[in-house]
Amino acid sequence: MAGCSVNPVTGDRDFMLVSSEQELAMGEQNYLPMQQSQGGVYDVDPVLTEYVSTVGMKVANQSGVEMPYEFVVLNNSVPNAWALPGGKIAINRGLLTEMNSEAELAAVLGHEVTHAAARHSAQQQSRGMVTQGLVVATTIAASDSGYGELAAIGAGLAGQLTLMKYGRDAELESDKYGMRYMSAAGYDPRGAVTLQETFVRLSEGRNEDWLSGLFASHPPSQARVDANRRRLKNLPEGGIAGEDTYAAAMRKTREVLPAYEAYDDGRAALGEKDTEAALALANKALALYPGEAHFHALRGDVRLMNEQYDMAVTNYNRAINRRNEFFYYFLQRGIAQRELQQDDAAVADLERSLDYLPTAPAHLVLGDIKAGRGDIDEAVNHYKVVVKSGGEVGKAAYQRLVNLDLSRQPASYVASACGADANGQVTVQVRNDTPVAVTDVEVQFRYVDSSGAQQQRAQSFSGALEPGKVATARTGLTAYPSTRCEAIVSRARPADSPSRP
Repeated sequence: MAGCSVNPVTGDRDFMLVSSEQELAMGEQNYLPMQQSQGGVYDVDPVLTEYVSTVGMKVANQSGVEMPYEFVVLNNSVPNAWALPGGKIAINRGLLTEMNSEAELAAVLGHEVTHAAARHSAQQQSRGMVTQGLVVATTIAASDSGYGELAAIGAGLAGQLTLMKYGRDAELESDKYGMRYMSAAGYDPRGAVTLQETFVRLSEGRNEDWLSGLFASHPPSQARVDANRRRLKNLPEGGIAGEDTYAAAMRKTREVLPAYEAYDDGRAALGEKDTEAALALANKALALYPGEAHFHALRGDVRLMNEQYDMAVTNYNRAINRRNEFFYYFLQRGIAQRELQQDDAAVADLERSLDYLPTAPAHLVLGDIKAGRGDIDEAVNHYKVVVKSGGEVGKAAYQRLVNLDLSRQPASYVASACGADANGQVTVQVRNDTPVAVTDVEVQFRYVDSSGAQQQRAQSFSGALEPGKVATARTGLTAYPSTRCEAIVSRARPADSPSRP
């Protein structure tokens, strides 16, 4: 059923299938997981977060739309900012270092405030519900967090909403009203023009991080710059530029910037499996600023890749001692402890990491531990969660799941069908939908024989059935004309597992 609601910013009637209550709930439920997946809170300089929040609230108060606005600075070098439904707004450290005035900060936050106040994410979601039937996202990739292709499960819809590319109209609308809000809050609206000019310049010659961050969801263009220039003519001249104030607020962050640059280079080196360079860069970052937990975690990741598990645990301990509410440190320490056969400690850490952010690697290792302990039901549950994440880790989990669960629930993994051929003979087929070869396949089938009596029989298949392959067995039984045959796989096992006694 189509629904319309009044846009609280523009006053226009918009197509909407998401209620305000649903928006608030989505933002509230996903704000903390999204922060975790993007590098965590930037707690090196809490005063900076207070400053950003103060500027953000000054701008948000001009929107006339009441919602529980919150602003947070994330410990992430990718230049990005995003707004969840319900006014939950984040800006990355990496974007703050690219700006030069409080007016430019107000322009960014005014833009994000408008996305939230005008319900742009809900509009996108509503359109998706119509075109796709429903919106379901069970995974997000935290590829801009510096932790590689880490699949995180649980903040999926919010992740899509923050990473989606807004339409041209939504971007221009956010520019327009964001400028109005910042001007009404006392800021010089020229900051919105210089900000967009900077974005256009950087998008033409900047590294890929820019394209994967802010510009992926907020594409810059000369048209947006020109539109902001035209809007200046209709807004009061002057206002706060705040260059000195901004420089003072950013002083500490700019001082430690070389340390984060070394860290980012170290992450890139680790991604190329150059552990020697990654370790040297982690040490450089720590020498420049020893108080950042991410730098210790990078050293831990180098040791983990080099199979120096005791040293890795030591490094993760140091990271946790400095910041004990970030999922990644517990996840990685748990993986290292698993390699050291310290399974109780590993379980505690992995479960702690899941409290902060559900991830596929944590579920995968927990599944392995549970399987090793004979807790098959728990292991299966963990593997099933990982399978939903897709990718290589999902494939690995599915193979483990098949090896563990195929004999218990063969019909969930091997498809079957039966029917009568042109001569009225009952034929049974099976298809292996798993990534492993299966054997010892048996199918129970029911049919109506030539006399009209219902019969139940079993058909066995000899040999191994390779992944994706189909096997056909002609039973020699005669079916009643136009009879319906039903089949279900009652037995199967991985080909490389021992046969049942």
